[in-house]
Amino acid sequence: MLVSSPKGHYRFLQGIEPYSAGVVGDVGHEIVRAGLDQALPWRHGLAFVEAHLRDLGLERHALCAIELRSPAPFTMAGFIAFNQTYCAVLKEWELYVGDLNPVARTNVAPRHDPPATPVLHAFSYTVPRPELTRPTFVVAGAGELLDGLLVESGIIRRGENTPAAMREKAAYVLRVMEERLRGLGGDWEQVSAVDVYTVHPLDDLAEDLILPAVEGARRHGLHWHHARPPVQGIEFEMDLRGLRVEMRG
Repeated sequence: MLVSSPKGHYRFLQGIEPYSAGVVGDVGHEIVRAGLDQALPWRHGLAFVEAHLRDLGLERHALCAIELRSPAPFTMAGFIAFNQTYCAVLKEWELYVGDLNPVARTNVAPRHDPPATPVLHAFSYTVPRPELTRPTFVVAGAGELLDGLLVESGIIRRGENTPAAMREKAAYVLRVMEERLRGLGGDWEQVSAVDVYTVHPLDDLAEDLILPAVEGARRHGLHWHHARPPVQGIEFEMDLRGLRVEMRG
């Protein structure tokens, strides 16, 4: 069920404490994505976000999705501790809707040239667009973690990266992407980018599993990021978005 963030002018799928499962702009509002030419330590990055929104005449509540890059996968305990610090900032910004975090997120660890500390890579926000007739949305990142619950026992085939194990992991993540996409009221024809995050071979998975599943989004190709999901033991992650406007700066 979609939950409204009335001050942010978007709706979101309830996720877990650190992030929502995805966001879709309200009627008359468009989600825009901004990528940073130079990644910033995440706290400085959020200060940059606030200044950027202020320059556009927007409030903090317009922020609806965050993309982070981390030095390496966290232990489960380390990931939970980081999330507590991160969520504290969102609460200070008064972004929560009741007890729910509405902001979608992807957080991965690049295999090559990793940052020294967690950094802001990109962010998305809502802007008024009365003439817009199509929905714009961001599906949050998900790995092969059953129900997204932050427990090691929930990792599918933990410790395995054989072709069969990777296929099972990827199939689960694809189902999560489909469920979230439909939950946001979207379909594959509206998807503008499909991101895959893994350091394991992708050729067979892409040909036999992923491309057949993403249907109408195939014309945009797959964006393969040679990166690990944010928690040790998770090997495959994806996210999606359906946007018209993406900028860098």
